[in-house]
Amino acid sequence: MPEESPRPVKVFSQDESRFGLITIQRRRITLRGVKPVGSFQQVFKNFYLYGAVEVATGASFFWQGSKANSEQFGDYLKGLSEAFPDTLNLLLVDNGRFHTAKTLPIPENVRLVFIPPYSPELNPIERVWQAMKDQLAWQNFDTLEPLQDRVHELLSALTTDQLQSLTCYDYILQALPSIC
Repeated sequence: MPEESPRPVKVFSQDESRFGLITIQRRRITLRGVKPVGSFQQVFKNFYLYGAVEVATGASFFWQGSKANSEQFGDYLKGLSEAFPDTLNLLLVDNGRFHTAKTLPIPENVRLVFIPPYSPELNPIERVWQAMKDQLAWQNFDTLEPLQDRVHELLSALTTDQLQSLTCYDYILQALPSIC
């Protein structure tokens, strides 16, 4: 019987981010001593965006959920597995509780690689969330639907080149030959 060739390996940076109706505040340029003025709302409704970006190419998979828990993370992993069925998909993940849940169903072509705890600066996808939230700064939405539409519009506008430039950390690229 011929030996089966190994699957190609893809390395993804993965995380989830909350988007809600609380106004995202950013710095504004004002005269010295003048406090910036901006419309602010504090409504406690939100959704989560799960995302993974392949650091070498910018290929991505995003999925929206209502919570950040092991059940929805499992659904996300299933969707990612189906989006990239022919590769072994390594996901760089933080140590969130739902990433380590004992009941978490992990598809056969997905492996979780944990980064050190409390080190978001090591997870390149954090820069994608920051870029998106910079675009949403000081915008207020009456309900979640227009916010979801705006987030999906921002995601659709991101090209693979832009995603790669945000997530392509040298230390990961240098490690890829030893991983793959």
